[in-house]
Amino acid sequence: MSHLIPIRNPLLCYVTDGESGSRPSRQSMETLLRKIENVAKAGVNWIQIREKELPSRQLAELVLQVIRRVPKDCRILINDRLDVAIAVSAAGVHLGEKSISVADARRLISSHGGLKDFLVGASTHSLDAALANEQQGVDYLIFGPVFETPSKAAFGPPPGLKQLEKVCSSVSLPVLAIGGITVENAQECLDHGAAGIAAIRLFQENSNLKNWIDNFRGQSATG
Repeated sequence: MSHLIPIRNPLLCYVTDGESGSRPSRQSMETLLRKIENVAKAGVNWIQIREKELPSRQLAELVLQVIRRVPKDCRILINDRLDVAIAVSAAGVHLGEKSISVADARRLISSHGGLKDFLVGASTHSLDAALANEQQGVDYLIFGPVFETPSKAAFGPPPGLKQLEKVCSSVSLPVLAIGGITVENAQECLDHGAAGIAAIRLFQENSNLKNWIDNFRGQSATG
C-alpha cells in the first residue's frame, strides 16, 4: 500500500532529548516536564519519552506526571521500557533496534489482556527492517535519519528522502520521518510519503511552535 498521497493531518511526535541522566535533580526533572507540557499544549499528537538512563521508578513517576499535565488527546509513548509503559498505562511503547522484538512485545501485551489501543512502534533505518517489523505487527514506524543530524554523523550519510519514499510506498502502516527535520524541510518528508514527523529540536527549540504547527497542518491540508 502506497502512502504517496496528500497527508491531510500529519502525525507530529516530540521525542524527549534523553538528557535527564541516571540521577537527575528535582530542578532538571521539572525543566523536562515543562518542555513536555509546552510542546503537548502546542498541538503535537504523540510524545515519546526517551529518557534511557532514568531508573524504572523515576521513569514511571515522570510519565505519570506527564499524563496528568498534558491534554487528554496527546498520546504518551515510552521508549524501550515496555514494563514501565504497561505499569503506568501509557499509550504505547516505542522499540529501538536493541529493544525486545515486536513479537515478544506483543506476547507480553497479550498476557496483560491486550491493553486496548496500546501502540507498538519501532525505529528502522532500512527497507528490510521496515518490512520485518511490519510482518511482526508494529502499528507504526519511525524511519531515519532522513537528513544529516549531529547525533548520527558517525554512522555515515543519512538514507535520505528517496529511501524514505521507498519505505513509505512498501509498507501498509504509518511511517514518521526523523533525523535533521527542520521547519524548512518538514513538508518534503510528507511529499515523499511520510505520515508525519518525529523530532527533538524542531519541537523543543521552536519559540513559535503552536503557530508553526497550525500553519504546517494547514499547508498539508491544502497542498
